[in-house]
Amino acid sequence: MKRGKDVRVCVIGAGPSGITAAKHLLQAGIQNVVVYERNNQVGGNWIYSPDPSYSSVYETTHIISSKKLSQYHDFPMPADYPDYPSHQQLLKYFQDYATHFGVDKVIQFNTEVKKVVKTADDGWDITLHDGRVEHFDHLLVANGHHSDPKMPTYPGNFEGEFIHAHDFKHNRPFKDKRVLVIGGGNSACDIAVETSRVSKFTAISWRRGYHIVPKFVFGLPPDVMNEIFIFLPFKVREVTNTITWWLVTGGNARYGLPKPKHSILSSHPTVNSELLYYIRHGRIHPRPDIARLEGKCVYFADGRAEEYDVIVAATGYKITTPFFDPDFLDFADADVPLFLRVFHPNHRSLYFIGLVQPQGCIWPLADTQSELVAKYIVGNYDLPVNLTERIQEEIDYINRTFVNEGRHKVEVSYHEYLGALRREVDGEAPKPKSNPYVLPMALAGAYVAYRALRPRGK
Repeated sequence: MKRGKDVRVCVIGAGPSGITAAKHLLQAGIQNVVVYERNNQVGGNWIYSPDPSYSSVYETTHIISSKKLSQYHDFPMPADYPDYPSHQQLLKYFQDYATHFGVDKVIQFNTEVKKVVKTADDGWDITLHDGRVEHFDHLLVANGHHSDPKMPTYPGNFEGEFIHAHDFKHNRPFKDKRVLVIGGGNSACDIAVETSRVSKFTAISWRRGYHIVPKFVFGLPPDVMNEIFIFLPFKVREVTNTITWWLVTGGNARYGLPKPKHSILSSHPTVNSELLYYIRHGRIHPRPDIARLEGKCVYFADGRAEEYDVIVAATGYKITTPFFDPDFLDFADADVPLFLRVFHPNHRSLYFIGLVQPQGCIWPLADTQSELVAKYIVGNYDLPVNLTERIQEEIDYINRTFVNEGRHKVEVSYHEYLGALRREVDGEAPKPKSNPYVLPMALAGAYVAYRALRPRGK
């Protein structure tokens, strides 16, 4: 495999992960970089389109992680951006980033990658939509993992409209309709809130409990709040975060929602300040899992039966790489055997950028992933000799730490994962600074929670 600055490198995708990948390759001195992007501009899913067949954010989308912890490391968001920027603001930010670092000059827009084949020299033949075949020494895949909808199945048939959250663009088609949203993730809660503004009736169906975290906790975005406690051990932070969540929300029982059976740090949070508000105002109605469907009637696990005009399944996405032959590489519904979620043990010139589901934002992590890959390609970094063992350790940690579901196969804890990347980039990651006030705050919070939760009269 050829390494050094005199190599030809391909990046698939000019979304937030692809542009930072290209930026680091160029900064490392690699001149022959090509980015293929099927859209006509930088931005990926953040290019809003009302077309249901197009994978994009919806009309009212704002980011769910804070501005502070969502920006690239060396390109801060504008000072006048709010804590949670809109999709229009983010799109401009990404496009400004690409222009600032000269990435826009190496992007071929309106160019879709149709097929990728590994060659005998450990390089890659890339077949494009117009039939051209281009050869590269290295390949960075940054096509995202929120474009191939995962639809649920239930006994029976539904005669109303049954769509995926992928097709939701705005709430106007749901005016005066009875709407059921399936799921407890960020998209599900956002869609339930948006449809409830105009619908005749909106319900949300959960098969398990979720932690709904408000967008501000004691005046701070929750990821900024969590950063204050980062010097504490993981298990201690689980306790402090759980106590804080309970103090702020009062727990799910107050809203008719099932109690989470997983710890608050074993899944990326659902960040939403309006869902609980709308439930308590009678605009959104909690429902359990669906048992079966018949006509327009939905039968729930608790025996309740109700009619709906529309069901919106916000049930996640499959991890797909449609340009690879499935026999060559397929991550759907399986463990993802990549070192640091980036390096493949059997294909050393293949890298995945942004293939993580963090408890926080992907883009700063993709930024550091790309820095590490660029160092590797030019020869300033070498992979561990025990690569297979390290990958298995990561897989075991993920399966042990996070909820055992498909989308959590690439789950990471933002700060721990960023630290692991920085150790590889720098040799040793800086230790987080301790805050002398945090431990007393945590103990005080624990005492308040104890007083609130203990049985009366004791």
